Amino acid sequence: MVPHLITALNGPINELEQRILESMPAIERWFRLEWMEHTPPFYSSVDVRNAGFKLAPVDTNLYPGGFNNLTPEMLPLAVQAAMAAIEKICPEAKNLLLIPEKHTRNTFYLMNVQRLVQIFGAAGLNVRLGTLDDSITEPTRLALPDGSELTLEPLLRSKRRLGLKDFDPCTILLNNDLSAGIPKVLEGLHEQYLLPPLHAGWAVRRKSQHFQAYEEVAKKFAKLLGMDPWLINPMFAKCGKVNFQDGTGQECVQSHADALLGKIRRKYKEYGIQEKPFVIVKADAGTYGMGIMTVRDAKDLDELNRKARNKMSVIKDGQEVSEVIIQEGVPTYERMNDAVAEPVVYMIDRYVVGGFYRVHAERGIDENLNSPGASFVPLAFAESHHLPRPGEKPGASAPNRFYMYGVIGRLAMLGASYELEATDPDAEVYE
Repeated sequence: MVPHLITALNGPINELEQRILESMPAIERWFRLEWMEHTPPFYSSVDVRNAGFKLAPVDTNLYPGGFNNLTPEMLPLAVQAAMAAIEKICPEAKNLLLIPEKHTRNTFYLMNVQRLVQIFGAAGLNVRLGTLDDSITEPTRLALPDGSELTLEPLLRSKRRLGLKDFDPCTILLNNDLSAGIPKVLEGLHEQYLLPPLHAGWAVRRKSQHFQAYEEVAKKFAKLLGMDPWLINPMFAKCGKVNFQDGTGQECVQSHADALLGKIRRKYKEYGIQEKPFVIVKADAGTYGMGIMTVRDAKDLDELNRKARNKMSVIKDGQEVSEVIIQEGVPTYERMNDAVAEPVVYMIDRYVVGGFYRVHAERGIDENLNSPGASFVPLAFAESHHLPRPGEKPGASAPNRFYMYGVIGRLAMLGASYELEATDPDAEVYE
């Protein structure tokens, strides 16, 4: 099922689609060469927005939590990618310790954990679940909606290793984004592979660093295709030392929002786009669609009501917002049964393994869709006979659109690998 794009079937995106399809061999070779130089994140998911005149990633998650939304047909692809990823890291791996989020009563999230256990089990690993929740002191069973269950076990830490009772893993996979900080139990593990690395968690990571790295990738890719990088790259700015409750740092947010709206207006004029630009102000760290607002006029920031201030002040795990990214808003013009939709691309290692549309009937084209009330419709990535079809009229073919989304997803993933290299505390710096 493919959402219809409510935009004219001519314009920048269809030219972009045509150029991407015509350049497929060059693009795939370029990715191959990039992956020889850079290590992809272990797994990732990317929110993509298709405006009809622009196609860009707006968020990249390095602890993806929606594997349960992938269809069973997508699983063989995910298992193969998981095998490739594990082979590179620890070919002799036998045991995998998976550490999920602490709020493990959320059944949708638990179904995601179950799906990860299934994928890595099929890739030939014994998978067990360890929890960072100190209140769990013995193996605890959690029932799932489909009648199955998961068992969470307390972690056991020795001087250099982390495991469970009678279970010593070579690899530890985090599906916990460390929003609340880095737990002591995960520090100083020099004999085991911890994936993703600690500096990929929100205790350290910043969206602005990611989009700075992505900008570099977008420029390289645009040069390869001879196109304007703006077509695939959301402009952004950032502000530190912000407190929405007492208004500290508000002038920084306001001036950056105003400047960014001006830049977007100029681009819209250049491309003849009859849209009112907007920017998204969001916490520079953290996920779950918290701490986000849409701004169409910088003056609006003067009149934030108490509800809006509260909403912008705190994100997941009660973490206070003190840094924000101001990002060019990319409207989504995809519709499913009249509800706004955006594609989310899922990857393991350097491979696209599937995806889905996040659909929200209560939200507008310029709003965040990752909020209560969203539903998920699988993408047709999984149907392997749906390979791209060069030569077809742009905008007419679902496989072509999905190939394009996969390219954008992989560009964002490459941006994440640049970002992780730049922020690696153990990287050697050559003067």
